[in-house]
Amino acid sequence: MSYPIFCRRTDQTRFFLFRFPVGLLALQLLFVGQGRGTSQSLDQKSLAVEAREGAARAVAFFRNRVAVEGGYVYQVSADLKHREGEGDAGKLGIWVQPPGTPAVGLALIESYERTKETFFLEGAVEAARSLLRGQLHSGGWQNHIEFDPSLRKKIAYRVDGPRKATSKNWSSFDDDQTQSAIRFLAKVDRALRFEDKSIHQGAQIALQSVLNNQFPNGAWAQGFEQLDTSLKYPITKADFPSEWPRTHPGGDYWKHYTLNDNSLVRIIDTLWLASEIYRDDRYRQAAIQGADFLLLAQMPEPQPAWAQQYNISMHPVWARKFEPPAVSGGESQSVISALLETYERTGDRKYLNSLDRAIRYLESSLLPNGRLARFYELKTNRALYFTKAYELTYSNEDVPTHYGFQVASNLPSLRKEFQTLDSLNGDALKLYVERQKSKKENWVPDAKDVQAILGKLDARGSWVEPGKLKYIKTADHDGMVISSATFIRNIELLSRTFKKPLE
Repeated sequence: MSYPIFCRRTDQTRFFLFRFPVGLLALQLLFVGQGRGTSQSLDQKSLAVEAREGAARAVAFFRNRVAVEGGYVYQVSADLKHREGEGDAGKLGIWVQPPGTPAVGLALIESYERTKETFFLEGAVEAARSLLRGQLHSGGWQNHIEFDPSLRKKIAYRVDGPRKATSKNWSSFDDDQTQSAIRFLAKVDRALRFEDKSIHQGAQIALQSVLNNQFPNGAWAQGFEQLDTSLKYPITKADFPSEWPRTHPGGDYWKHYTLNDNSLVRIIDTLWLASEIYRDDRYRQAAIQGADFLLLAQMPEPQPAWAQQYNISMHPVWARKFEPPAVSGGESQSVISALLETYERTGDRKYLNSLDRAIRYLESSLLPNGRLARFYELKTNRALYFTKAYELTYSNEDVPTHYGFQVASNLPSLRKEFQTLDSLNGDALKLYVERQKSKKENWVPDAKDVQAILGKLDARGSWVEPGKLKYIKTADHDGMVISSATFIRNIELLSRTFKKPLE
């Protein structure tokens, strides 16, 4: 099953009031609920009705049976006994990192934006309130939220009163944690017309913390508590270090200027959205300053692309023990995409000027299998890997399995998009951007795909599928799970099917 992609970046990207219809439609829904697909092709109106009712049932199940305190994890066992995110969530934990609470919430609020169905909005508001209970005093979020009182007291949650000196207060940008939470809260805030005080305040506090922790050169670290403004941060272009250690040196890598896991790119995305929702130019200017940092961070020849992280001298440096100073084939593609979008939004050609050589460099660095290495050795451009003992090597024969040391190439689409944008400016550029936005917003999934989704919805209103529990060792798991990622994908497709009001 494939769906068209209208945006360059992949969002890890992306609910109990409902009424069942009567008569024939109720019978059809009963069959769908039992996992049986429709036996004949339905017209679009009937399919839209079924999609609406299927979405309502799925949302009700997710809210009433899967959620804990209004929040979500990555997956639960089909019998609902076990819950996990990037770790065992226990009985009272929820996850922030996608596809956890903000990702589920975004699927709900974006479905509400398309359909104006209140069951989507109610689910989104419930998730937003859950998320606010995990916002830190520093303004952002960690990868999960604890509701167990014995665990909460160890973390500096803003709603729990003054912070204790020993409580954890580090907000994280890693893996789209704080960013996705902000985007979700901002969209809910807009849907509620900025009238819900707690949601509006939470979003504003978080956005202000992003502004407060932007470095003078436009970058952000992997996270923040409070930026040390007593230090001087020089604004300089990236360059190669004279030498670098071949073994992991340790240190606080999370304080470096960080592109790793598309952290900075997702901050810029979040600020663009905030500038649109709140009509506040501070967010737009911070996004532009972030894009300006990406220009500074482009390495010189012979490797005019980007590293995962840089020190204060703008040299690529180590992060974790399997993330060496190197030029990255993965993050570099996301940076190119972000700069293309910055040109779309500003019309300033400086964001295009260095992209042709970056794309040509990456094209010349493709591996024999058509993929890109995650790490290219500084200056030599040889692909770098690690052994399972975490020793640097040029061979991919003995690599750890928890990390992708090769990544897919999106270079043909990036090249095409660059060439298109490079030929446009002024009104022509604006028209192109508007058309692309309309194309994305108005896409409707194929009826067969929607019927397949409805046909897999069980009597409870859940999508159950084969899957392993990754972080929980138990003998009673039957190998079937309920996945938040599947819920997100299916709810988006269903809501697109009935996004126009039924006549």
